[in-house]
Amino acid sequence: MSGRIDDLAAVVEAQSRGKLSRLPSPMSELAYRVNAGHLLEVCELLRDDPALKFEMLMDVSGVDYLTYGHDEWQTDSATRTGFSRGRVAEAVPAHSDSHGRFAVAYQLLSITHRHRLRLRCYCEGGDAPMIDSVIGVWAGASWFEREAFDLFGILFRGHPDLRRLLTDYGFIGHPFRKDFPLSGNVEVRYDEAKKRVIYQPVTIEPRNLVPRVIRADQRYNEALRGK
Repeated sequence: MSGRIDDLAAVVEAQSRGKLSRLPSPMSELAYRVNAGHLLEVCELLRDDPALKFEMLMDVSGVDYLTYGHDEWQTDSATRTGFSRGRVAEAVPAHSDSHGRFAVAYQLLSITHRHRLRLRCYCEGGDAPMIDSVIGVWAGASWFEREAFDLFGILFRGHPDLRRLLTDYGFIGHPFRKDFPLSGNVEVRYDEAKKRVIYQPVTIEPRNLVPRVIRADQRYNEALRGK
């Protein structure tokens, strides 16, 4: 698999002519970063070049890097070490240079050549991040971009109908942002008694997240209990 990925990487880098920077990724995956100014040009190249032919856009997702690299947790190979997966605090985050807080990730598929590629592009702006829409390259990006706008507040320049997709019409804020408050907001529900939609403070029921394991224990054997 790694040989095939290396061959694809060689083609991508030769055709892009320095407009892409390779990102660290598992051996079975290929990922690149592109500057916002070259996004549309690179996307058209990836779609139209006969050696690449990424005809299908599988997904578009927003990313918020607000607290990236600050949490004391390791994300790679953490399942083998359980709760002792504290990372080295002195380690420098992979994106610690000034790329910005928000990015958009594109998952591409070539049906012709049966290979995949992940493309990442950092947005321009701060609290109002903006990036070019890729609807002109892949028409199926419309709902993906609306979702990223709704949940992250990312503005897609050139999108013909950029409206909220998952939250309510009067919803304030973007719930997937790392600084979105978890309390003090309102929720919407249908009231059977009033026969209409109502707004009310968010109700969060406390849950016990520690799994309970039932084991056979002689202490609970009724036959062994003294009278």
